[in-house]
Amino acid sequence: MPTEVGPCLIIGALYVGSVKDAGYNQAMHDSLMEVKNNIPCVKILEAENVYEGPAAETTMETMIKEDAKLIFATSFGHQEFAMNVAQKHPDVVFEHAGGWMMADNFANFYAEVPDTWYLLGVAAGKMTNSNKLGFVAAMPLGWTLTFINAFELGAQSVNPDAETIVTFTGSWSDRAKEAAATDALINQGVDVITMHVDAPGTVIQTAEARGVYSIGFQSLAAQQFAPEYWITGTGFTFGGLMTEIAQSVIDGTWTPQFIRCSMGEGCMALAPFGPKVPDDVKTKVDEVLADLDTGKLVVFAGPIVDQDGTVRVAEGQTLSDEEMGNVDWFVKGVIGQPK
Repeated sequence: MPTEVGPCLIIGALYVGSVKDAGYNQAMHDSLMEVKNNIPCVKILEAENVYEGPAAETTMETMIKEDAKLIFATSFGHQEFAMNVAQKHPDVVFEHAGGWMMADNFANFYAEVPDTWYLLGVAAGKMTNSNKLGFVAAMPLGWTLTFINAFELGAQSVNPDAETIVTFTGSWSDRAKEAAATDALINQGVDVITMHVDAPGTVIQTAEARGVYSIGFQSLAAQQFAPEYWITGTGFTFGGLMTEIAQSVIDGTWTPQFIRCSMGEGCMALAPFGPKVPDDVKTKVDEVLADLDTGKLVVFAGPIVDQDGTVRVAEGQTLSDEEMGNVDWFVKGVIGQPK
C-alpha cells in the first residue's frame, strides 16, 4: 500500500471574530483560503472569536500541538500574546497583522492603509452634497486616527469644504452602538458615511435604509449590504503575500521582515463602484490611485495642520510609519475629539 503523505505545512490562523463578518476577519480568512488554493498540500487550522487575551495563547499552543509551524495572528491585539508563545517555540514562525514587534521567529505584515483611506476620501469628497462626511470608528488608536486624517485629506483635495464628523463606539464589534452612531451622524446632515470597525455591515445597512451613501472598508464583501447607495470601498487581499510567506517556510528560506505593501502590490483592492457613482468620480479615483502607486502623491507630506491650526507636519517633511502609528491629533476639517 502506498504511504500516506502528510501536509507540506500546517498553518494556524486565529481571528478575533467570525470569518463570515463581511469585514476584517472574512478578508483574512479569504486570504488564507487563497494560500490553500495556491499550495494545495498545506493544511490550515482556524480559530474564530479568539479575543485579545490569554485565551489567544491557549489557542496558539493548541495549534502548535497539532504541528502548526506557521501561525498567523490576525488581530492587532493578538500581538503581545503571540510574542509570548513565539518565545517558547523558536521552531515555529509567527506572522502578526498590523503591529510592530519583531524577533527571530516573529514578523509583522500589513497593507499601506493610509493611502487607501485618502483614495476613499477623494470618492467621498466628490459625492457629498452636504459637505458633511461621517466616520464611525471603534477606538481612537494612533493608526485609526491616521486613517481618519487620510480620509479627510483626500476629501479636502477635491472639496475644500468637506468636513468629517467622527464618532467612536468604544468597541470593535457592537452592532447596537454602530447603528446608533450611524443614525446620529445622519441626523447631523452627513450624506456619506464610512467606518473602521471589524464588521462594516451594520453601518452600511443603516445608511442604506436612510438613503445615505456608504464607503466600505476591510472586506470587498461589504458591497452586498448597499445595492443602491454604495460608492466604493477597499478590502484586504493578502492571499499573494501569505502564499509567499508560506512557501518560504516550506522552503526553509523564511526570514523576519517588517512588511507594509501597497494596493499596487496586491495587499488591498478597490471594490467596484456603486450604480449612482458618475464617470467623473470614477476617473478621479483612478487618477489618484495611479499617483499613489507611483509615489507622485504622498498622503502625509507637509504642510499639515491640526484642528487647532498647529503645524503637525512641516513643509518638506512627511510622517514616518512610526509617527503615523502614534498620531494623537486630527487634521483641520475633522470634527470630534481624538480620544
